[in-house]
Amino acid sequence: METTNNLILPALVLIPFIAGFICWLVDKIDDHLPRYIALAGMLITLALTLLLWHHGGFSYELGQRAPSWAAEFHLPWIKSLGISIHLALDGLSLLMVGLTALLGVLAVGCSWGEIQKNVGFFHLNLLWSLGGVIGVFLAIDLFLFFFFWEMMLVPIYFLIALWGHKGADGKSRVYAATKFFIYTQVAGLIMLIGILGLVVYGYMMTGMIRFDYSYLLAVANTLDTQAPHIAYALMICMFIGFAVKLPVFPLHGWLSDAHAQAPTAGSVDLAGILIKTAAYGLLRFVIPFFPAASAQFADIAIVFGLIGIFYGAWCAFQQTDMKRLLAYTSISHMGFILLALYAGNILTFQGLMIMMLAHGLSSAALFIMCGQVYERLHTRDLRLMGGIRGQFQYLSFFLMFFVAALVGIPGLGNFIGEFLILMGSFKNFPVFTVLAAVSLVFAGLYGLILIHKALFGTPDEEQKQHYQHPLKDLNARETLILLICAFGLVWLGIYPQTFLDISSSSMGWIVNSYLPVQEIVDATQQVVTQQHVEIQ
Repeated sequence: METTNNLILPALVLIPFIAGFICWLVDKIDDHLPRYIALAGMLITLALTLLLWHHGGFSYELGQRAPSWAAEFHLPWIKSLGISIHLALDGLSLLMVGLTALLGVLAVGCSWGEIQKNVGFFHLNLLWSLGGVIGVFLAIDLFLFFFFWEMMLVPIYFLIALWGHKGADGKSRVYAATKFFIYTQVAGLIMLIGILGLVVYGYMMTGMIRFDYSYLLAVANTLDTQAPHIAYALMICMFIGFAVKLPVFPLHGWLSDAHAQAPTAGSVDLAGILIKTAAYGLLRFVIPFFPAASAQFADIAIVFGLIGIFYGAWCAFQQTDMKRLLAYTSISHMGFILLALYAGNILTFQGLMIMMLAHGLSSAALFIMCGQVYERLHTRDLRLMGGIRGQFQYLSFFLMFFVAALVGIPGLGNFIGEFLILMGSFKNFPVFTVLAAVSLVFAGLYGLILIHKALFGTPDEEQKQHYQHPLKDLNARETLILLICAFGLVWLGIYPQTFLDISSSSMGWIVNSYLPVQEIVDATQQVVTQQHVEIQ
């Protein structure tokens, strides 16, 4: 059974690539065939993820300071440089791959009626981006990780540039795609400097060139204790690489334009999955590799996170474009991710896990609903939408439900994530935690504004022609997509223990990487106290 699990890992990466390539090949035969092939590919990927979940193996031993993999696949690649195709899965990887597969199914479903040109090539790009994301979540050879990290960006560029549309501010889809590509490429190169720096120092210490996770973890931990200035510089390089994708204020400039011009499936990909790869990278690499440097950087990172929370909420409050409003809410919520990461205890890490899953579902559902509203009203301008509540029975319900989820209503997944993060971070960062809690008021405010402007009031004079005949409510396909997201959020909100048990194995050893740092801090405090007593 263990061998079967190991072979599933490369299958998780290859199936989206193969399915996407077949979609492109059969495009000339029938426009509908690529849709079914893409859907089948993502359903198989989701089924394999559930199979790995069922097999288990996500145990955690107290005091464990190295990751415990439930499944692992290793194949030599470039031996002279110590590069291998090394894939591994633990609880953190499993939940992220499962979220990717589920949102991949939903992305294919929501683009069913929206994409009418070059359908095969569209699904090639969509599935290749998803395959790249799954590779990021599974790769523990850092060269392979960087390969997938860069590779997943190219299909997203084509999704925005070829199937996007002109934004309300007149900016073109090519402009948005290019801006996204430049931001992420520059950030990727900075991250590569950090990775290569570790490899070079590993060569200086051991005489070996290797990119393997466990090897570079040992190198980074040695640097973190023996050469803290070098470790801090390399940590900053890797942090910037992930921070742009998260995105962290002030490195967020690409997000709103990319969302505004992207097709619905592209927005689902960006908000639901791509920005989670950055949080995953910080959690998998930056925190365990450089615990002391990360602890030293914690106050600065949390301040940037808090600025992002309020800045994102304020910008969302001012938006009139529905997609731009939701894009800025992502910036706001990612500030909580930074608070959770650098508070550094099991409660915040587990809250981070729930929040990533819940935000992935709620933001993806809301961007899907943006596409559904646009198909019916031919606008995303909230100033032109008033009064549609009376036209749509089901659409109005789901829009209010997912906005409630996004702003953290109790009983849904987002609330659990935020509650755990705030409770866990209060002990070490009480002032920052109180400020973050205050920001939840602003989240409720922009949520209410979105609901009020979209559903209530009276329609604009220019839009009245859309109301002369009854507008079509959600069909069965659209309703099923939203029901899946709603069910996931309720599950996360009512019984999050299902997911907390899976992720505890991963979060436990990451928390233990902070123990040496805490021991140093405690020892220093004891020395200072002893000297104070002696002076008295």
